[in-house]
Amino acid sequence: MKTKVFILFFLFLIGAFFWQGIYLPKNTEAQSRIFIIEKGQGLFQIAASLEGEGLIKNKIFFELYLAGLGRTRQLQAGKYLLAPSMNIPEISSQLLNGDNYKEKVTIIEGWTLRDIAWYLENKGMFQAEELFELVGFPMATEELSKNFTDGSSFLTDKPKDTGLEGYLFPDTYYLGGGADIEKLVEMMLTNFDDKLTAELREEITEQNKTIFEIVTMASLLEKEVRTLEDKKIVSGILWKRIANKMPLQSCASIVYITGQRTTKVSIKDTEIDSPYNTYKYLGLPLGPICNPGLESILAAIYPEDSPFWYHLSTLEGETIFSRNLEEHNIAKAKYLK
Repeated sequence: MKTKVFILFFLFLIGAFFWQGIYLPKNTEAQSRIFIIEKGQGLFQIAASLEGEGLIKNKIFFELYLAGLGRTRQLQAGKYLLAPSMNIPEISSQLLNGDNYKEKVTIIEGWTLRDIAWYLENKGMFQAEELFELVGFPMATEELSKNFTDGSSFLTDKPKDTGLEGYLFPDTYYLGGGADIEKLVEMMLTNFDDKLTAELREEITEQNKTIFEIVTMASLLEKEVRTLEDKKIVSGILWKRIANKMPLQSCASIVYITGQRTTKVSIKDTEIDSPYNTYKYLGLPLGPICNPGLESILAAIYPEDSPFWYHLSTLEGETIFSRNLEEHNIAKAKYLK
C-alpha cells in the first residue's frame, strides 16, 4: 500500500514538474522580443534557441509538448514577437500557425520616393536602392524593370518612362516577417486601386483626363495646400491656368527637383532646365512630385471655380488667394518677408 502511495506521489510530482514547465511562463517579464526561425531549422534547433534567448525555462519542455501534439515538423519559418511572459502552448501556437510578427509601416501623405526609401532604410527593413530599383528613381526616365500593370488598370495610362511616384498610397501597413519590398509595393498599389473607386474613374474619364494627370495634379496640391477646401480652390486655379496656357509656377515642383527640405526657392532655382519645372514649362510636370492622399486626389478631380488666378501659402500654412498679379505681388510682399 505504501509503495502504491509512493508511486502515485512520485508520478504526481513528475506531472506537476512538467505541467509547471509547460504551462507556467518563465517569468512575468512582458518585454517582447523578435524571435526568428530560419528556413530549414528543426525542432531541436528551435527549442535550443528559445531557451538560449530566455523565452522558455528548458528546451525539453518545448520538445515534449510538441511531441505530445504530434506536430514536431510543423513549426513555420518566419519572424515572431514573443515574450518570457508567454507559456509554451502560447509560443507554440504562434510558431505552428505562422502568426508572424508584422512590421508597422506608416507612409505619410505627401512623402516622395526619397522620403519612403530613407524611412524604410532607417527602420532597418530595406535599402533605399531596393525601392528605387523596383519603382523607379526620383525623376527617372527609364522603363521599370517590373511590369506592375498586370491587374492594375489605373497604371495603364502612366507613361513608361516614369516610375511609381504618386501611386504608393499613404497609409499604415503591416508587413509580415519574411515579406520583401515587392510585397509592400503591391500592398500600396492595391490600396490605391481600392481608393480610386469606379465612380471616381468614371468622373475622370468624363472630364477627358487621365488618372496619371489627376495623380500628378493631386501631388502638387498635396505639397502646396493644407485643407481640402483650399485644395479644391487651388485645383480650380491650376486647371484654369493649364487651359489658358499659363505656367503653373508651383514652388513645390522646384523643391522636388532640388531635393531640398525647404519651401523657399530662388530665382536661380526657377531657371533649372527640368521637365518638372512648372516655371519654365507649361502644363503639368513630367509626373507626380509626391504620393498624395485621398483628399488631394478628390480635390484634383473636383476643382472649385473661383475668380482667383494666383495663390500662395504663408509660413503658418494659410492660403492667400489673389485675383490678379498685382494683388499677388502685394500678398507676397506682406506674407513672404
